Amino acid sequence: MSTITIKNPREIELMRTAGKITAAARSVGRQMVSPGVTTEEINKEIFKFIKKSGAVPSFLNYGGFPGSACISVNDEVIHGIPGKRKVNAGDIVSVDVGALIGGFHGDCCGTFPAGEISEDAKRLIEVTRQSFFEGLKFARAGCRVSDISHAIQEYVEAHGYSLVREYVGHGVGRSLHEGPEVPNYGEPGHGPRLVKGMTIAIEPMVNMGGAGVRVLDNKWTVVTLDGSLSAHYENTVLITDGEPEILTYAEDL
Repeated sequence: MSTITIKNPREIELMRTAGKITAAARSVGRQMVSPGVTTEEINKEIFKFIKKSGAVPSFLNYGGFPGSACISVNDEVIHGIPGKRKVNAGDIVSVDVGALIGGFHGDCCGTFPAGEISEDAKRLIEVTRQSFFEGLKFARAGCRVSDISHAIQEYVEAHGYSLVREYVGHGVGRSLHEGPEVPNYGEPGHGPRLVKGMTIAIEPMVNMGGAGVRVLDNKWTVVTLDGSLSAHYENTVLITDGEPEILTYAEDL
């Protein structure tokens, strides 16, 4: 992962533009999630939207990834490759997107229901989303990265869920993945100190069962070891001299 970069006012404006497009692309994915749709159909609509917006999908061909979005279903944690798989009623679907415009990336994700889902699945999605906001309380100048991490871990584990440890949040800017790493677990008071102008992706990945994961033979898709459901919620966040600013904010998410 590259070094931490501090964005100047012009670069922050470019990050805001990238963030708005990325958030809107995630909303396109959310609206597509329904029983009978294929993950490739969701991917195609996201691709078209990002291109129509004058941006480039950040994920397409990144390290060889073949999709414009990562579409992960049920026990798939992250990096689901879009394809012929049909979404079934009761599934939960994570839509992770990035968009590059003006030399800067936005990055965000959400997990969405396909039709009616179980109460357990609803609770998992709600806790995962709220854990992001628990961490966000510490995304302030003067705090340390692990203050965010600890707040997420405390909230998630208090609800009986597990946090994936092999994959973490990260800085984002000219590169899709910059420093610092932003884990979703750990003791407070450690890691780099947050300063105004940093832009980070905070992204809890929460399993209903154990924390263990494995990578499928396709070398990309990460699934839970025990087959339990997993949810993922992510936004790109700007550190300011006051309240943090969510650059990928969307009213419906």
